[in-house]
Amino acid sequence: MESILKNNRQWVKEQRAADPEFFNRLADGQQPKYLFIGCSDSRVPASAITGTGPGEMFVHRNIANMVVHTDFNMLSVLQYAVEVLGVQDVIVCGHYGCGGVAAAASNKQYGLIDGWLTNIRDVIRVHETEFMSVEDDELRLRRLVELNVIEQVRNLAKTSIIQNARKGAKPPRLHGLVYDIKEGLLSDLKVEENMIAEFDHIYSTNAQQYAAKVLEEETNNTKLTDDKPKLTDQKA
Repeated sequence: MESILKNNRQWVKEQRAADPEFFNRLADGQQPKYLFIGCSDSRVPASAITGTGPGEMFVHRNIANMVVHTDFNMLSVLQYAVEVLGVQDVIVCGHYGCGGVAAAASNKQYGLIDGWLTNIRDVIRVHETEFMSVEDDELRLRRLVELNVIEQVRNLAKTSIIQNARKGAKPPRLHGLVYDIKEGLLSDLKVEENMIAEFDHIYSTNAQQYAAKVLEEETNNTKLTDDKPKLTDQKA
């Protein structure tokens, strides 16, 4: 731990030497342009591989860069980044050689993480024909990494957070990237807007408007019931 603290002091010294007001500006608040949803793998440091500095990128990381609709940690980060910080770009970044993806593609049990890996196995199910058609094991896993990123971008588009943001004047752009650890390079999978909107007829929602309509109908029905003469009143 001493080396960590020593490195921190050296970093602070270098930052202040280059820019005396650096930390004062950071303390005033953050206005990041990007939300980075990446893998927890220690070889994939978000700021380092994107060339961004403190205050430029909001970051959420988990095993295999997943966007799971029951993950309230991820959803809270997404909502805060989009609705409060106003990020311009939301990035899902996978990486070749991902241990989580490899584990999901195996037929082994790993304990607690098995429930999480099921979400990646769902990607295999959706793309089973393409996945099984790749004969080389390494290439098959590389393709699964890419397919997983594509599906997680689609999962982003399914959230009410992104759906509501897309109705605004400046909706955030969604991106799917893959990082090659051996080369140190990022590749854009070009998850086009029409791919994201492909299943809008299924996943697009207007929950608030629908709820208001239902409430209005229930109120009207209750009023009509109350206005009807009671049986005792009719006999009287």
